[in-house]
Amino acid sequence: MRWDYQAPEKNVFLVDGKYVWFYAPADHTATRMPAKQSEDWRTPLAFLTSHMRLSKLCSKVVLAQNEKPAQSGDSVYQCILRDAASSGLSSSKPVLFELSAQGELSRIVIPQEGGVEMEFSFTGWRWNPALDKSVFQFNPPRDAVIVDGLLPDTPGLRQ
Repeated sequence: MRWDYQAPEKNVFLVDGKYVWFYAPADHTATRMPAKQSEDWRTPLAFLTSHMRLSKLCSKVVLAQNEKPAQSGDSVYQCILRDAASSGLSSSKPVLFELSAQGELSRIVIPQEGGVEMEFSFTGWRWNPALDKSVFQFNPPRDAVIVDGLLPDTPGLRQ
């Protein structure tokens, strides 16, 4: 899996099968951790990886009738997290996910402490496109500092 973020700042999030990489070019920092140890609930990774099922994350999934979808024709659902306290997420609000009429994930809204929400939008889904293997290999620039694992005092936060 590879995501190239453009906003709020340019970043690369890459899972190569062995490691999860998060690269911040402005900071010249690459954080890596073994993929099997990555359980960062604050990224949509948990919703998108094949080994994670909604039933493992959510104690309950219901149609969010009071939530307006970002795209007309989409449906918004609430995921009541099984273990919100240990995940670092706000337990008072569910995670919202929006599905297109075709059943494709189009948006995730993740509550965080202090009433802040992190929102991810997805468009242009292509299933199993032919891609060169190098797209999923991270080669840090020469000036990048590589940090192993998560920072101890800030669970789930990457630098």
